[in-house]
Amino acid sequence: MTGSVTQFRNLIDALAAAPGDRPFVTAWIDEDERETVSFAEFRERARSQAKVLREHGVNAGDRVIILMPQSISAMTTFIAAMMLGAVPTFLAYPNFKVEASKYRSGLAGVTANLEAKVVVIDEQFPDDMLGHVSLSEGTLVLRAVDNPGSPADDEPSHLEIPAESLAFIQHSAGTTGLQKGVALTHTAVLRQLEHLAHALKIDGAADRIYSWLPLYHDMGLIACFMLPMVCHMPVVMQSPLDWVMHPETMLQVISEYRCTLAWMPNFAFQFVPRRTPRSHWTRYDLSSARALINCSEPVRSSSMLEFHNAFSAIGLKNGVLQSSYAMAENVFAVTQSDIDRPEGPARIWADAQRFRSTHQIVPVAKDTPGALSFTSSGRVLPGNEIQIGSDSGTGISLAPGHVGEILIRGDSLFTGYYNRPDLTAHAIIDGWYHTGDLGFFLEDELYVIGRKKDLLIVGGENLYPQDIEEIVASHPAIHDGRSVAIGVYNPDLGTEDIVVVAEVERQELLANAQNIEREIRNQIVEGLGIAVRMIFLKPPKWIVKSTAGKAARPATREKLFKEHPDFNLESSNLDS
Repeated sequence: MTGSVTQFRNLIDALAAAPGDRPFVTAWIDEDERETVSFAEFRERARSQAKVLREHGVNAGDRVIILMPQSISAMTTFIAAMMLGAVPTFLAYPNFKVEASKYRSGLAGVTANLEAKVVVIDEQFPDDMLGHVSLSEGTLVLRAVDNPGSPADDEPSHLEIPAESLAFIQHSAGTTGLQKGVALTHTAVLRQLEHLAHALKIDGAADRIYSWLPLYHDMGLIACFMLPMVCHMPVVMQSPLDWVMHPETMLQVISEYRCTLAWMPNFAFQFVPRRTPRSHWTRYDLSSARALINCSEPVRSSSMLEFHNAFSAIGLKNGVLQSSYAMAENVFAVTQSDIDRPEGPARIWADAQRFRSTHQIVPVAKDTPGALSFTSSGRVLPGNEIQIGSDSGTGISLAPGHVGEILIRGDSLFTGYYNRPDLTAHAIIDGWYHTGDLGFFLEDELYVIGRKKDLLIVGGENLYPQDIEEIVASHPAIHDGRSVAIGVYNPDLGTEDIVVVAEVERQELLANAQNIEREIRNQIVEGLGIAVRMIFLKPPKWIVKSTAGKAARPATREKLFKEHPDFNLESSNLDS
C-alpha cells in the first residue's frame, strides 16, 4: 500500500484499490487443509454474495447479522453487505465452550435490538438456537452458500457509499456487552486505521498478519480483517476454537507463512508456551515477527517475560513483544507502544502499600521487597486524548501517577450505542467516553490496571482480582486463565472477603482439593500479603466464559452462589 489510508472515501473503495493478484486471506485448518484467496478473488466472491443479498431485498442502511463460523465465506458476506450500503455485524457462533443459556440470552437481546433485514447463517447452524434469534416483521433467515454464482458483468461492483454513513456494528465485549452495539462510520474506521498503520509502520507488500481472533471481537475484526483489507496485506487466519484446542499451531503458522504481526490477549502469552511441549519448540522459527501485540487485557510483565524466555532461542527478537490499549467504542486502539523501542514497552516498579491504600504510584527500585511491576500499554495515538478521572465523580482530572478511571475522546470515537440512548447517556459525558477501566499516566505512558467494577476493597486497601487470579493460575493443578476472584461483603467485619473459584486441569485432581487449596492460600499470602476466605475448586469447563473467551465474572459469581446457596448469599451483592 502507498499513500494515506484516509485517501479512500470508504472501506469498499480501499478494497477495490488492492492489487488483485496479491494474497489476501488464508484460512488455515491444518497441515493438509488451507485455502487462500487473492484480493481479486475475494472481491468477486463478495460481489456474488452482494447479488444474493440484493435479491432478498437488502438495501442501504439495512442491518445484516452474520452468524457463521470463522471463514472466508463469513468475511465475504460481511463485505457484501457493505457493498450495498447495508450495515453488517458479526455475532458469536455457538460452540461447546460457551454456556448455552448465556449464549441464548445474549443472542435474543442483540438480535432484538438490531431489527435486522437479514440474518445469514451457515448450513450447520443449530436449529434449536434459531428460536432465540429475535426476528422483526419482514426479517429473513438465509442459509449461506459458499459459491452463489458469479455476478452479472454489468452489475456495479458496489454502490456510492457516503463516507459518514454507517460501515458496520461491532459489539462491545463482556458479560452484558453483547447488548451494546457500537455503530461506526466509514470515516471513523479509516481514521483509526490511518493512526494504527502509521504507528506500526505497515508495509502492505512486506507485512503479513497471523490471527486466531474471532471476527466478532474488535481485535479480530479491526486489526486482523479491516487493517489488512485497507492496507492491502495478507492475513493468515485460523478458527479460535482450533487454536484453543491446539495453541502450538500459532508457532507453526507464523513459521510457515513468515508472519510479521499478531495481536493477542495477555493470557495467550502464557498459554502458548505452557501448552507447547518444550521438545517441539525447536521445530519453529519466530524470526519473521516484528510486533506481537498484547492487547484486550491488562498487560502483565510476567506473561510477556514467560513468552520471551520460551521462544527467544527460536528467533524471537528483543522488542517484538509490544502492547496496546483498545476497545470497540474507539473502533480499536487508543494507545500503542513504540515498536522501535529495543526493550519493548516501558515498565515501572511501585510501592505496593501506597498503591493499595491511596491508589497512588510511587516508583521504587526494581529489587525493592514487595514492589509491584506495571507494564505500559503505550502512548496515545494521534487524534486521541486520555484523561484519568477521579473516582469521586467530581470530573477532576488526576495528576500523573494517580489511579482513576480512564476517559477517552478522539476522531474515531463512536457517537453512541446502537438503539440504546440510555446506555450512551451514561457512557459519554461532555464528549468524554467513560471506559470503566482504571489506570494511570506516568511520563506520557498509559498503564491499565483493571475494570473499575472488579475492584475489591478489603480493609481499606484496593485489590485487583487479576493479581489474585494470576497467582492462583500459576499453580500447576489449575487450568490457565480459569480462575476468578470476587468480593463478598462480610457484615461482621464491615468489609469484603475474597472468594476464589478455580478450575482444575483434570477432574481427578479434585480428590486432592484440600492440599491444592492450602498451597494456593499460602501462595496468595506470600505474594500479596492477604488471606482469602474461601477457595472453590471446580472441574474443567465450570467457569462461565464470555463470547470473547474471557471469564465472565458476574455470571460465574451468580452460578457459584446458585450452586452454594448456603454460602452467605444474603450478604453478597450479585450485581457488583
